[in-house]
Amino acid sequence: MPDHVWVPTEDTVERANVTRLARKHGLSSYAELAARSRDDIEWFWPAVVDDLGLEFSAPYKKVIDTSRGIAWATWFEGGRINIAQNCVHRHTGPAVVFEGEEGMVRTLSYDELSSEVKRVAAGLRSLGVRKGDAVGMYLPMIPEAVVTLMACCHIGAIVVPIFSGFAANAIAVRLEDAGAKVLVCADAFYRRGSHVDMEAVARETGVEHVVVVPRVGSSGSWTSLGGDDDSLEDTDAEDPFMIAYTSGTTGRPKGSVHVHGGFLVKIAAEVAYQTDYHRGETLFWFSDPGWIMGPWEMVGTLALGGTVFLYDGAPNHPGPDRLWDMVERHRIDILGVSPTLVRALAPLGDEHVTKHDLSSLRVLGSTGEPWNSEPYLWFSRVVGGGRCPIINFSGGTEVGACFLSPTPVMPLQACSLGGPALGMAVDVFGPDGTPLRGGVGELVCTKPWPGMTRGIWGDPDRYIATYWSRWPDVWVHGDWASIADDGEWFLHGRSDDTLNVAGKRVGPAEVESVLVDHPSVVEAAVIGVPDDVKGEAIWCYVVLAPDEPPDAQAISDHVARVLGGPFRPGAVKFVSELPKTRNAKVLRRAVRAAALGTDAGDLSSLENPSALDEIARA
Repeated sequence: MPDHVWVPTEDTVERANVTRLARKHGLSSYAELAARSRDDIEWFWPAVVDDLGLEFSAPYKKVIDTSRGIAWATWFEGGRINIAQNCVHRHTGPAVVFEGEEGMVRTLSYDELSSEVKRVAAGLRSLGVRKGDAVGMYLPMIPEAVVTLMACCHIGAIVVPIFSGFAANAIAVRLEDAGAKVLVCADAFYRRGSHVDMEAVARETGVEHVVVVPRVGSSGSWTSLGGDDDSLEDTDAEDPFMIAYTSGTTGRPKGSVHVHGGFLVKIAAEVAYQTDYHRGETLFWFSDPGWIMGPWEMVGTLALGGTVFLYDGAPNHPGPDRLWDMVERHRIDILGVSPTLVRALAPLGDEHVTKHDLSSLRVLGSTGEPWNSEPYLWFSRVVGGGRCPIINFSGGTEVGACFLSPTPVMPLQACSLGGPALGMAVDVFGPDGTPLRGGVGELVCTKPWPGMTRGIWGDPDRYIATYWSRWPDVWVHGDWASIADDGEWFLHGRSDDTLNVAGKRVGPAEVESVLVDHPSVVEAAVIGVPDDVKGEAIWCYVVLAPDEPPDAQAISDHVARVLGGPFRPGAVKFVSELPKTRNAKVLRRAVRAAALGTDAGDLSSLENPSALDEIARA
């Protein structure tokens, strides 16, 4: 039997939201609930609506309509539902807690949040924004991001969240594609003790109106927005509420379209059942409004009447314990991060974690990329004290949420994703398009789900070509996955990144996992480069732990010993940093482009361009 790093106690199982849901429907276990949720999606999603008390102002007549094909499925046909009503106006108690890098702390109750949403909704309407119009949101993780998102929902406008680190051109491309007429931005944000100007960047984008939130200064047009707009828009379940952009390796960014009904139901279900959120707790996911986990935590937590914690700043400023200090002071119950962030913080020393009281933590979360065992175990043992499950998500902006995720009632191996999320008919296919067991294959989804994108904004053909063109009525996500003998699922990186070394295939994430298991290596990125003999050779870019010597031979030997001689790296190169996004995801395609001098595609999400210069020199 495999070793499990998490085994739920009887109390954990008894108090879990999934246990309540299963018993309500006469099911004796989570396994029974999970199986029925995938086999009978038309039963499961209405059961979620009922269990979580989500409010339709007019009932839906049909759960799902696939008359245009699975790729264009619509949900809760005929129903009327508004995200702002479900997430703001019907609740009481603490809604948002915010801390800035400079030390500012603010709290908004639901009453205060509702008043702010109505005020800003009135202000947007005074600027000519109407139902179906797009509003750009270029903000750091501050309360005004929640207000802006919910104000757009309140009036039926479409919010376009944009990564707070983007330059003017990247912002303009997204605003132009969405047809936005208004942009809400901050005057600046804090990063490592400095101010980064946002207003000047925003004014280069050419929209009709720029509304400025005073984050660093004391005044801005945000404060002059007036009114009290009680006229909540009567939105249909299929009315768009958000265009969330995701970057591709080539071409312009893809605008994933999400709607009031499906996104709300799917995200509320994930926060309730997968992170097992309970009213009165505080959830904190280290993210950005422009990444899907920003709207995820805002919509999902607030839909349950909960408290969401926001932080604008670096996770290790002014000291390496900033993140853990906030968890202690704000008594965070659920903490979500990326594996890369853990890899960056773990080498700084256990003492920065253990000096803080983290007993409030009940659940840990992660998403963004595959784990390797050492940082996963560090996160579990040092941060979680061995008493918190790691709820490892895998999905994406286009998915609206996740395909794979465990719940706290499941035993978990290190790095596991548990299995398909509730209601998700996910599988692993081999090259012939049939289910694969005992090997690594393509992660696919064979049934629709409420949170799926309603296409790529303005480009339906690209949507079909990207996700639905390989096998009929099957969503191909572009991830390698495998299912262990005991049924637990694991990811192995992007399938389009796969290396082919002399006819032998390996995912770069697998090689990276071996590299960071070497005691001298902190982080690593692996790419394939053309090789006259092998077809592709493995090149490794490595960040060393402090005071470790750059011993390329020892690291190369380590990879060959673990993976086999054919996978010995052709080169091991040492760099001081890897190119990352703001939420600490390594841009492997940018590494390859810098190494080979080719076009990297869209790099607008890159946080540290200097890393590419160092890679090019290496």
